[in-house]
Amino acid sequence: MLTIDKLNQYYGESHTLWDLDLRVPTGACTCVMGRNGVGKTTLMKAIMGEVAVASGSVRYADEVELTRRQVEERSRLGIGYVPQGRQIFPLLTVEENLRTGLAARSDGKKTIPERVFELFPVLDEMKHRRGGDLSGGQQQQLAIGRALVLEPRLLILDEPGEGIQPNIIAQIGEVIRKLIVEDGLTVLLVEQKLPFARKYADNFVIMDRGSPVAHGEIVELSDALIKKHLTV
Repeated sequence: MLTIDKLNQYYGESHTLWDLDLRVPTGACTCVMGRNGVGKTTLMKAIMGEVAVASGSVRYADEVELTRRQVEERSRLGIGYVPQGRQIFPLLTVEENLRTGLAARSDGKKTIPERVFELFPVLDEMKHRRGGDLSGGQQQQLAIGRALVLEPRLLILDEPGEGIQPNIIAQIGEVIRKLIVEDGLTVLLVEQKLPFARKYADNFVIMDRGSPVAHGEIVELSDALIKKHLTV
């Protein structure tokens, strides 16, 4: 679904991503892991076009080169993105927040897909409440729901469990599995919580200093790798 080759990115004089190679297989959840500051969020932003890359290739669906496309074009190609920190509109209602996602659809559809409310019933119950009045966990569900309004083929989630209660984290994990198994979605996930990754991801990639240093199926995520690359 996503193939990244020799990607390099800089913030000023700081070389953030170093000749990064990554494969995200179709119909599975790939979890990107690593200590703080190793380039995980920068990688997600580079995929979405929110930061410029110096060189390298990002191919979507094995054929579409993304590096020369604008942010809004990437969404219209079927890539949903939930950034770190959620970034919902606090003064808009839940329904209005969801409707903002419709603008990025390529087919011009004007109605929120019912699937969003099937996956997150709380959004239907609270559709007239302002986004800023929701709990952190509900805001995260809203952010994911807004991305799903696109009916994407690839969903990118940057630390969806950050700062929210454990029961909501579990609900989000179950939604990820439903999207993969029932809807055929591909998920690229940044997550620090090991139990979450081990339960809901299919594959892992560990980053250090802007490059992957280990990867494999999630069952291959050993204690030795965790101690070497993830333990603080």
